[in-house]
Amino acid sequence: MPVGPELPSAVSPRPASPPDAREALARGVAFLRAQQAPDGWWKAPLDTNVTMDAEDLLMREFLGVRTERETAAAARWIRSQQRPDGTWATFHGGPGDLSTTAEAWVALRLAGDPADAAHMREAAAFVLDGGGLEASRVFTRIWLALFGLWSWDDVPAMVPEAVLLPKWFPLNLYDFACWARQTIAPLTIVGAYRPQRPLPVGVDELRRGGPIQPPRRSLRDWPGRLGWLDHLLHRYERHPVGPLRRMALDRAERWIVARQEADGSWGGIQPPWVYSLMALSVRGYPNDHPVMRAGLAGLDTFIIEEGDQRRLEACQSPVWDTALAMIALADAGVPPDDEDLARAARWTLAEEVRVRGDWAVRRPALEPGGWAFEFANDNYPDIDDTAEVVLALRRTRLGEAGADAEPAIRRGIDWAIGMQSNDGGWGAFDADNTRELCVQLPFCDFGAVIDPPSADVTAHVVEMLALEGRASDPAAQRGIRWLLDAQEADGSWFGRWGINHVYGTGAVVPALVAAGIPAGDPAIRRAVDWLGAHQNADGGWGEDARSYVDPAWIGRGQSTASQTAWALLALEAAGERDGDAVARGVAWLAASQRPDGGWDEPQFTGTGFPGDFYINYGLYRQVFPLMALGRCLR
Repeated sequence: MPVGPELPSAVSPRPASPPDAREALARGVAFLRAQQAPDGWWKAPLDTNVTMDAEDLLMREFLGVRTERETAAAARWIRSQQRPDGTWATFHGGPGDLSTTAEAWVALRLAGDPADAAHMREAAAFVLDGGGLEASRVFTRIWLALFGLWSWDDVPAMVPEAVLLPKWFPLNLYDFACWARQTIAPLTIVGAYRPQRPLPVGVDELRRGGPIQPPRRSLRDWPGRLGWLDHLLHRYERHPVGPLRRMALDRAERWIVARQEADGSWGGIQPPWVYSLMALSVRGYPNDHPVMRAGLAGLDTFIIEEGDQRRLEACQSPVWDTALAMIALADAGVPPDDEDLARAARWTLAEEVRVRGDWAVRRPALEPGGWAFEFANDNYPDIDDTAEVVLALRRTRLGEAGADAEPAIRRGIDWAIGMQSNDGGWGAFDADNTRELCVQLPFCDFGAVIDPPSADVTAHVVEMLALEGRASDPAAQRGIRWLLDAQEADGSWFGRWGINHVYGTGAVVPALVAAGIPAGDPAIRRAVDWLGAHQNADGGWGEDARSYVDPAWIGRGQSTASQTAWALLALEAAGERDGDAVARGVAWLAASQRPDGGWDEPQFTGTGFPGDFYINYGLYRQVFPLMALGRCLR
């Protein structure tokens, strides 16, 4: 068993007396109320890493819409995020990342930073020490190829003919997760045109000059066979079948345009958004075309400007934030007929999705329902949001407006049940999106590309069904069995959408207990023991994002407000409210609260792609501590 990293030592705090903790709870409620928008929703910034900002500048350069003001403001943000060693990381406190550093370097060169400046030399040295651009991820090299700084021949092939594959055929678009298919479709167009638009800077300072290693080709295993497929597709690219290529490009273009959301986005997330705009550009769409105009205008609404800096959110989370805020206020003792809760509920009800999206490919007979993550994301409602929204709406009393709530809740529950995968678990956006072959493709070296069931999403659905009095339903029972089978040998659960085992365990234990699993059940006791063994000396809990790639970090990291709250939610559900671990955790939350009622949390505790992409949800540090304090003190 690996030895975990050494963390800063801390003195265990004096357990907070109930008045101290209750005062912290009251301050937290007041702080959260003050963050609510007049329409009833909550939304805090989502921070990721500077690749968002570097790629935004490169996309604007590609489309010919980059301005000096935008560039200067984004460059100031990028520079502010450089680590003392000259690198850029993918999360706060993380190690330098080669591709992130390379993209930041290119963006700063575009902004006018000279290559021989000290901060640029340090970044270039790190990239070269790591293998140079030749060792960067595929998507970094695609960005370089767009500007003639990398050969398209040295990028894995993605041909538009892939969109013609029938839905039953392996590696068709719907074998990929929704975020991946929306990215792949436009990239097949871009890859077919192989554009090389001029860039006023070069990247020779980042090249090692070594040979580019092609994908391994062998017939003995799937990675090798897919390497052969990539080789054959590259040969096909030299002489594509004209009528077939034209039909594929037309189909891919229509597919993309049909999935633009009302806010101009694609999926409400950065990767498919920027690639779709560039794909339509090479197809001849001018920047003033309605689709392009909406896309560019929508991107501007994802920009955060603070002082003289500018950064791009990778996505936004108003529905998710609002549901969690409602649950937090209810847990904190806010009455169900409170006007803030009622306004939030009314807004949330209006966000119900009533159209068919890509999820219907696998569930064609299922009626629409549920909720999405963002303001305008009707093509992709998700199961996690739907479960939390139902839990939140049940904590409110809407009065006359409540007549609309019950049918919406019923539709959401039915839709979530219908999205259960065949193994009994739930993924985030699709059912049975589990074809592992997708992961082996040569271009899939960054981020998750499938959406299999996860413990955290499954737990939220099971908890929803349990609190609806449906724990004995076949769907809930299959979900419970899935969760019990998914428990790790150490007693924890893996966290797909939050970091990491603390998140998974914090979601699963309350769900299992709500569903009727006794607190004394061996599975629950193993989870309690795991949490107790991973409590920090200061009384809190933390887990570093490196736990996804290095087992030594599992359950280890500096204490954070959100992760401490997740652990407390599990322990409280398991009947440990009066135990020493809970007392120390509550004390840490009370002691670490700011005077204004908020908590500081620079650490990233949200997960986009395990091992590759992480998120700092600005509201997690507020809503989860209120849930934990409210439940532990009631």
